[in-house]
Amino acid sequence: MEVDDLEQNLLQQFSCMGTTDHEVLISQLRKLVGDDVNESTASFFLDMNNWNLQAAICSYFEFQSTHKLPNMTLVQDVTIGEGESVPPQTSFVKTWKVANNGDDRWPDGSYLAFTGGVNLALQTAVPVAPLNPGEVTDISVDMNSPSLPGMYESKWRMATPNGSYFGDTIWVILSVAEGGTLALTQQLTHFNALGSVIPIGSHFNPFAAQNVGRPQHLHQDDAQMGS
Repeated sequence: MEVDDLEQNLLQQFSCMGTTDHEVLISQLRKLVGDDVNESTASFFLDMNNWNLQAAICSYFEFQSTHKLPNMTLVQDVTIGEGESVPPQTSFVKTWKVANNGDDRWPDGSYLAFTGGVNLALQTAVPVAPLNPGEVTDISVDMNSPSLPGMYESKWRMATPNGSYFGDTIWVILSVAEGGTLALTQQLTHFNALGSVIPIGSHFNPFAAQNVGRPQHLHQDDAQMGS
């Protein structure tokens, strides 16, 4: 069966259901359209079409055909590399290096959004400064490891101010283990970079943002991407 025929059959089935449950309609729209639509965007198109599923999907694809989304590619994971683990109930910073590999500047108000898995952060959205084509930047999120050892996955995506996802899906794949050293490694690395002695008993925050969100041109960062 062709994809278009399959979608048409699904739409007919959902129309026959005659449901007025908004949560069900939002779920079905996202299932048909794909991961590029979050709940608020699905709700917007359904509400605009009086909660008619078929009309909302048609409106969404019509909108997508006339509004080009930005581009983003993941360059590398800056923190939490292979073999690193975090102790249970420990604060750490997850950082990704990303680039605008498209032709258009990211719009003001773009943000990194949590979209699935286990949310290890204190928030579900992190503001990101606009990037011009060819620029790269580091995006950092403060996170906390769960209390139980194990493997945890958390999925994040860039989004426009109206909630449309764009670019690569980026992941946190976290190993939580007794004796994990990542948090200590981050602290020592930070103080070594500052040339400081770690203060005993101090409440100083070693993870305070320094240059997070400051864009750089892709060719200027080549030397750091392999580190």
